[in-house]
Amino acid sequence: MRLRRPDSTTNTKTIENRSSSMEPLIHCARPGQGCEARQDDSVAVRVPPDRLRRGDIVIFRAPQLAAFECGAAGFYLKRLIALPGDRWSERRGVVYINGKRLAEPYVRPDRRDPRTLTLKDIPPRGTLSKVPHRMYLVLGDNRRSSCDSRVFGLVPRANIIGRVVHVLHPSS
Repeated sequence: MRLRRPDSTTNTKTIENRSSSMEPLIHCARPGQGCEARQDDSVAVRVPPDRLRRGDIVIFRAPQLAAFECGAAGFYLKRLIALPGDRWSERRGVVYINGKRLAEPYVRPDRRDPRTLTLKDIPPRGTLSKVPHRMYLVLGDNRRSSCDSRVFGLVPRANIIGRVVHVLHPSS
């Protein structure tokens, strides 16, 4: 992922997507694994984010474990799912926050991950029951093909650079 110079009038930066973890909302170009488009989509990102809410798509500096577990360091685009104080679980591909099913119309059924997990199953394994203060759980919309908090753990607030405000398709 490559950050471009900010637009000083709107506090936004443009970023190209090179990962299939947010397909089909944000496309990456073939022949990349899982990519569906001829060209990478870009996103306009508000930097710094004016607020963070569940469901927002954010760009962040990946935790160190991501380089080892996912094979890539640098910047990632994912969706905020669990906020500080939340209890998160995923049962057969369905996300629950504080025991209630989370409505996720952006995740297609064929892209759900069939695993069953809780916070105790993510790094640092066996230690968390709630998302700690200033930490966030992030997931890709293409759950079967996303290296996210389930693999590299929670993302500190300090690592979140911006919030996606618009998806820019090459043809638009």
